[in-house]
Amino acid sequence: MPEWSVVVCGYLLGSVPFAFLLARVGGVDIRVTGSGNVGATNVARMTGTGRGVAVLLLDVAKGTAAVWLAELAGVGMAARTAAGVAAVVGHVYPVWLRFHGGKGVAVACGVFSMLAPAATVVAAVIFTSVVWTTRYVSLGSIVATVIVPPTAYWLGASTTVVGGAAAVAALIVFRHRSNLARIRAGTERRLGRPVGQLSH
Repeated sequence: MPEWSVVVCGYLLGSVPFAFLLARVGGVDIRVTGSGNVGATNVARMTGTGRGVAVLLLDVAKGTAAVWLAELAGVGMAARTAAGVAAVVGHVYPVWLRFHGGKGVAVACGVFSMLAPAATVVAAVIFTSVVWTTRYVSLGSIVATVIVPPTAYWLGASTTVVGGAAAVAALIVFRHRSNLARIRAGTERRLGRPVGQLSH
């Protein structure tokens, strides 16, 4: 299989809008409800924890599947990494939703659980710690994502994987820029707070 084809497959897998589909089953268009983000956290807030958890697991699975299928195709690490990065890009900019997608954190978790598993475990621990301490899911997502590239490097991951992790981290931080602005302003929702209630 040509290497470019696994990248295309990765993008198409990432583009499957599970958040939109599962929220739609509940009668909600997640693109225009709550934060407007097509992701697990917004689905959980708008339609219930059960659907939110389902979206989270399915989005992680998208990232895992993109890399796994690339491995089955027998391509090298560079192409596997590119397929994983493409899955994150597909989630953030899905062709099926006119390029209005989520923020890519869960998909990235699936991708790097395959490419840099030890670094992903470290990032998951940091995510949990930050969210537990601050109750900001967005802040936990940003910190955990940013920690993956240097941790992967220190733990001996290839330059290709570290570069892919850095590219994904940059995209995810970019997608969270409005969250960062709300955190600074004190208007970002904390975990467990009702929609519309300020963080303080």
